[in-house]
Amino acid sequence: MKVLLNDEILERNEAKVDIEDRGYQFGDGVYEVVNIYDGVPFTLKEHIARLYRSAKEIGILLNEQPEQLCNRLLELIKANNMTNGGLYLQISRGVSNRTHHYDQTLTPQLVAYPLPYKSVQDAQTNGVEAITAEDLRWLRCDIKSLNLLYNIMVKQKASEAGAFESILIRDGIVTEGSSSNIFIVKDGILRTHPANNLILNGITRRKLLEIMDANGWDYKIQPFHKEELMEADEVFLTSTTSEVMPIIKIDGVTFSQAKPGPYTSKFQAAFREAVKSETKTTTEKA
Repeated sequence: MKVLLNDEILERNEAKVDIEDRGYQFGDGVYEVVNIYDGVPFTLKEHIARLYRSAKEIGILLNEQPEQLCNRLLELIKANNMTNGGLYLQISRGVSNRTHHYDQTLTPQLVAYPLPYKSVQDAQTNGVEAITAEDLRWLRCDIKSLNLLYNIMVKQKASEAGAFESILIRDGIVTEGSSSNIFIVKDGILRTHPANNLILNGITRRKLLEIMDANGWDYKIQPFHKEELMEADEVFLTSTTSEVMPIIKIDGVTFSQAKPGPYTSKFQAAFREAVKSETKTTTEKA
């Protein structure tokens, strides 16, 4: 496996990160995960734009233009002969003596490498289970930070319960999943939490809403309570790695007769068509 370390593509065993890198010691950095379909990184520009926004929000200033970073990631994909899978990339604030405050002159450190994926096709076809958990994270969930400790805790809680995801509840309101955005369908209307500081505005979430707009399908960007979640006709999640994933059981309560509902299935098909169309267009341009 070849990895990108700052401006060099290296074999993985050649890549070295300093033990006083602030990403390692403090989680002081930001990250992205990009899906690769047939060798094409899907919505790469959107992911990189979000990466730069997250970096700016925590005071990491990147001198390299987004287009330059995109080109280096394309070189990494080519160097690994990637067809399908994921690409992980993170930027830390840099290397310094261990103090909570930091020097503004630090040089950010970039790492990127391929992620092999396990197929989620069966889960997309049959649906998954979820549990609910209290949302005790900080109040800047819109930043895709390396600090994921609470997300890890509730994801582990779901795993130990035999579930796929934890759905987070803050003051009675459904915010998002531990690593996904949450949608409900009630009486034919899709609803999802607004893209504010309480959630990460997922790229797959955005793409699905673009698809909704293009097709004239009704939806509401509106908070909903846990009670509304549990009374929904259909529930699904979105994320880069899961795409559009039906949820058929939450806290032991079954939805959609324990199978993906008709609206969720329609959204899945529309999303897959968008992936197919955009990756084909990119390939033809290349």
